[in-house]
Amino acid sequence: MRVSIVIRCLNEEKHIGRLLAGIMVQTWDDIEIIVVDSGSTDRTLDIARQFPVRIVHIRPEDFSFGYALNKGCEVATGDILLFASAHVYPVYQDWVERMVRPFLDDPHIGLVYGKQRGDHRNKYSEHQIFARWFPEESTMNQPHPFCNNANCAIRRSLWLEQPYDETLTGLEDLDWAKKIQEKGWRIAYVAEAPVIHVHEESWRSVYNRYRREAIAYRLIMKTERFNLLNFFQLLFSNIWSDCRQAWRDGLLHRKFGEIFLFRLMQFWGTYRGYKQSYLLDNALRERFYYPKGYPAHRPQPAADQPRIDYERLEGETPWKRRSIEESGGKR
Repeated sequence: MRVSIVIRCLNEEKHIGRLLAGIMVQTWDDIEIIVVDSGSTDRTLDIARQFPVRIVHIRPEDFSFGYALNKGCEVATGDILLFASAHVYPVYQDWVERMVRPFLDDPHIGLVYGKQRGDHRNKYSEHQIFARWFPEESTMNQPHPFCNNANCAIRRSLWLEQPYDETLTGLEDLDWAKKIQEKGWRIAYVAEAPVIHVHEESWRSVYNRYRREAIAYRLIMKTERFNLLNFFQLLFSNIWSDCRQAWRDGLLHRKFGEIFLFRLMQFWGTYRGYKQSYLLDNALRERFYYPKGYPAHRPQPAADQPRIDYERLEGETPWKRRSIEESGGKR
């Protein structure tokens, strides 16, 4: 069974090399790698070209998360489409194998997503979010449609029937999962297939991320509401919970300001997103998706899992091969 790994990227020179190096040492043999780039101006593509990847170019003004995924899926030839953010990297060499196994074991599973954790670059509160969203126990028949395309796989046959919604400002993964679950397909969560998801965001970027996701969530879950009372309730309850954990970790005096600002940006962004129309003009699109000034951005190893030694891989590029490049973005 062939696996097509689709990676969306924009100016990811700090991260994409580690992801691609981790893919090259996977135990699964039949893998193709597709990089969908929406106009990188740094060394992202130079790094990607050191690996056997297929590069698809899309125009920045055409970008949405769903559109970029669909362009990658269009050229994919695998039976399974595995999505990875350019700023994640796998922990174990059998990451792909663990993500694919549920599809082989159960023909009713349509989507599999794996665990995510952060590293020292992530905000403290985001570590708490990862721990809540991605627990330590796997499930092969999840009752709700939550998933995350930073570490997610689907059957290509289902994507052919139902591409991703290109109009959403985020949460295209949740929308897709909800639709296939309503058709009777199962969603599986695999805790044994973790990636490290690196977020190095400004406070404005945190605000924008949750704002655009709220815009999308309101459209997907049409009966949901988020008012000022919800804002204050969630703000203070999450600050309290994070502070209690930081106290146990001996970090409260260092992390209190960061906790307060992260949760404020998270829930104020959510509140503002619920108040805004989901239809984006070009100015809002650039504000949400592109950096300022951009022209028109730790699990414990299991006994039987081979962990990737990135220190050994650092600087090694034995996979150099000319990449295949093609242009996308032409409607």
